[in-house]
Amino acid sequence: MATKELKLSIASREKLGTTGANALRHAGQIPAVIYGHGTPAQHVAIDAHAFEEMLHRAGRNAIITLVDGGKKSETALVRDVQMHPVTRRVLHADLLRVSADETVSAKLPVVTVGIATGVREHGGVMDVITHELDVEGPASRIPEQIEIDVTELGIHDHVTAGDVKLPSGFTILVPADTIIVAIEASRTERELEEAAAGPVEAAEPEVIGATPEPGAG
Repeated sequence: MATKELKLSIASREKLGTTGANALRHAGQIPAVIYGHGTPAQHVAIDAHAFEEMLHRAGRNAIITLVDGGKKSETALVRDVQMHPVTRRVLHADLLRVSADETVSAKLPVVTVGIATGVREHGGVMDVITHELDVEGPASRIPEQIEIDVTELGIHDHVTAGDVKLPSGFTILVPADTIIVAIEASRTERELEEAAAGPVEAAEPEVIGATPEPGAG
């Protein structure tokens, strides 16, 4: 399901560089850049609380209506967000100009649904190998995430990108044989299987050039 459209107020930035960006952050705002559609990049300031709340509620794939002082508006998608490594506060954002019917690429998180049969009944382990998938489709209908039902997966079963069902109009931008989720036997099960197979009898090494025993031959 696509996220609903949101609105954010923006203001033009006059002071660029580190000093200007830090001053904005101290004032409760974040520096951002809007680019795309062949228009020069625009440096703006956005209220930090409003932006972080939008990310929390709608994720990064919702179309945002950017309003510049009530004078004009344009729509955009969040393309990149820089976070503080400790506080996890937003430090900077890149926004891409888009129209609602425009085809864009997006990176969607993979979410598994259900408990795999191989895990529930056979003590296996589920390994999510690909945590995000690159897709392409209409900007107005980008889903929040890709859900994969793993209920029927047994030991040694897996799901590839080619198995994923996307909404109409969307395509996956990774090879079809890319493994996303795999169910494997637990370490204990593997050890039991190896033990049941029994040890491999080692052949006695031949000693080259050994002197024969007296009386041998």
